[in-house]
Amino acid sequence: MHTLEMDDKEIVNLMRNDLNAGFETLVKKYKEPVYWYIRRLVVAHEDAQDASQEAFLRMYRSFGRFKPESSLKAWIYKIATNEALRLLEKRKTASVSLDAIAGAGAALAGAYVNYDSLEVKFQRAIQSLPEKQRITFNLRYYDELDYEEIANVTDSNSAAAKANYHIAKTKIVKYMNSND
Repeated sequence: MHTLEMDDKEIVNLMRNDLNAGFETLVKKYKEPVYWYIRRLVVAHEDAQDASQEAFLRMYRSFGRFKPESSLKAWIYKIATNEALRLLEKRKTASVSLDAIAGAGAALAGAYVNYDSLEVKFQRAIQSLPEKQRITFNLRYYDELDYEEIANVTDSNSAAAKANYHIAKTKIVKYMNSND
């Protein structure tokens, strides 16, 4: 069976029987989604690479504490979230605005990049959200986690996850409709 087609229960069973082979399968399936999830939180490519690597190391080291009744996907994203937040705290990059990044990018790219595009405005809207709403929005919108999985990642409950998502969505729509 192709690695990406293995469901999470099969990966957990493989890891229980052969940690190295199972972990290799987990990395193949989740490497890209975890990288992009972390990248949306930390913005910079290098930071996303660092946090992703550290997240996968922590997954490997702590697999023995994984509870079989838990969602593997939620466990993975919880570790990824913690690593992204740890990196942001360590590097104090949380205050770096997308405006500064866009300005630096414009200097490099010249007239070929349109920083007034809807996608850039959408990313600015997401970055303007409070941390928990930003994490919840990213997990639901991009990574398609259900509210129970989001609750596990954010240490809340599914009702709070649903509320955070809808509040975030409302704020994003308001931001997108503003003239900023």
